[in-house]
Amino acid sequence: MPSTPISLARWLPPLALLVLSLTWGYTWVMAKQGLAYAPPFAFAAERAVGGAMALLLALKASGRSLRPVAPGPTLVIGLTQVTAFMALQTWALVEGGPGKTAVLIFTMPIWTLLMAWPILGERIRGSQWLAALSTLVGLVLIIEPWDMHSSLLSKVLGVSAAVCWAIGTILVKRLRSRHPVDLLALTTWQMILGAVPLVLLAVLVTDRPTDWSLPYIGILAFLSIASTAICWWLWIYILDRLPAWEASLSVLGTPVVAIVSSRLMLGEEFKAIEVAGILLIGCGLSLLSFFGWLSSRRNPLRNATEQAISR
Repeated sequence: MPSTPISLARWLPPLALLVLSLTWGYTWVMAKQGLAYAPPFAFAAERAVGGAMALLLALKASGRSLRPVAPGPTLVIGLTQVTAFMALQTWALVEGGPGKTAVLIFTMPIWTLLMAWPILGERIRGSQWLAALSTLVGLVLIIEPWDMHSSLLSKVLGVSAAVCWAIGTILVKRLRSRHPVDLLALTTWQMILGAVPLVLLAVLVTDRPTDWSLPYIGILAFLSIASTAICWWLWIYILDRLPAWEASLSVLGTPVVAIVSSRLMLGEEFKAIEVAGILLIGCGLSLLSFFGWLSSRRNPLRNATEQAISR
């Protein structure tokens, strides 16, 4: 009898990963469509407020305390992982296609890897530099800094959003290693605190009113509840059970879903050099995942200790 819960617990992170990748992947198409009904910063604020409300209701229904724990660090996480990330990625979607934007934002594992070394002590191994180089070369091919007539702004915004996400990832890992913060409470309060500046930004910058039609309400409901509330909780759930680099690499399926869905639904085109860049990024991140798996096989005791500490 005891084997059933253990077996179920072993499959929960992969199941969470599958749901997260599929939902977040299609989110990019839905978000691009939603921007036809609302200006970018208002759209980001409405998503964040909807997600915060859904999470707050879930927190209340679960019987957990509504009081935030470690409000200072949670505020910083909310500002980086919600306010800055959502504002930048929404702005990037206005300027560019959802598939390309998703690929750029999911370079987050490389920035996580580079920052996890000095902050978390997760050192970069020799073989990991090869993976990082492949990813960074692919990033240069997609951004095309030599072609100033391309949508350079969208690409810079996408990479900036990726860096903000990586910073949030590092901050969550560090907070969880120092304080026994409930995952649902942390997700809820980072969304609430991060939504406040987005609302202020929307009030200051909004250039047209939101079209509250039934299609937009449906899009916003999906993005607020499924993509924002549920998926951010799943992300922190995965992050809590894996090392930072492994958790970051666990969502590699998301940009693949985004590229395929944006190509099918929106007809997004990719130049040959961009395809080469996407393949190099995918190769680099896959190599990084493979090297991490080899490391965990060689050091099973160290890997188990890291997971125990993260919990």
